[in-house]
Amino acid sequence: MPIDPNIALGAVLPSVDFSWTPSDVQLYHLALGAGGRWTDPAELRYLDDRAPQVLPTFATVAPFFHETEPPQVKFPGVEIDLANVVHGSQEITVHRPIPASGKATFERRISEIWDKGSAAVIWQEHTATSSDGELLWTARSSIFAKGEGGFGGERGPSSKTELPDRAPDFEVLTPTLPQQALLYRMCGDRNPLHSDPEFARNAGFPDPILHGLCTYGLVCKAATDAVLDSDATRVAGFRTRFAGVLYPGETLRSRIWKRDGELLIAVTVVERNDAPVLADVVLTYTD
Repeated sequence: MPIDPNIALGAVLPSVDFSWTPSDVQLYHLALGAGGRWTDPAELRYLDDRAPQVLPTFATVAPFFHETEPPQVKFPGVEIDLANVVHGSQEITVHRPIPASGKATFERRISEIWDKGSAAVIWQEHTATSSDGELLWTARSSIFAKGEGGFGGERGPSSKTELPDRAPDFEVLTPTLPQQALLYRMCGDRNPLHSDPEFARNAGFPDPILHGLCTYGLVCKAATDAVLDSDATRVAGFRTRFAGVLYPGETLRSRIWKRDGELLIAVTVVERNDAPVLADVVLTYTD
């Protein structure tokens, strides 16, 4: 079914009531490589049995953490083959530190649809409100749907975060495991693009790729550890545009610049001549 923006734009999607536990938080952090510095008390805060600190990127998986079926790209006015979809962008703003356990309601709507000619970009806006009525986080995300453009819509804006013309303040290397995607899919993202070699080849990749949101979480953790003393409660927001792919077992290079309550981050893959993986990466933080 082609995209029908007259139906899709502004459509409110079904809300989701969900809950999470310290074990869910621990599993998420383990899927991002937490525990590698297992003798470091700061590192172990991610894995505390009763009250682990929570990286804000947990918000991207929390509402669907226990899903076991592949996701469907099927919304009012939108139905797209999963093999033609990749993550485009992700933004999160946390309004308070995410607690180690809780209950909340997840609400979302389709906010923008852009026609890129050969592809379409579909944006959603999300909010999560705790069971006591407190807004926990606000998020925006987009998907890039190959072959779904040409429906006559607007092309949409283009923006780029300029990096400082100087050496970075920090540089962090983050190795990934060969089984990293298989670990991360246990957090509710069962897209076979990340686990099924045949599906990945049919989608145009030589092998399964790492989830974009896993890369997103890996970089948030790396920056938090390197610059913010491993204190996840200081992270107020994190946004990026997905610019390339990472294969499990490869190494991320994060070059980080500090600027007025923000960290600007360039993310590349070491083994492929520093090919870009994430672009326009900005982490906002509190002192």
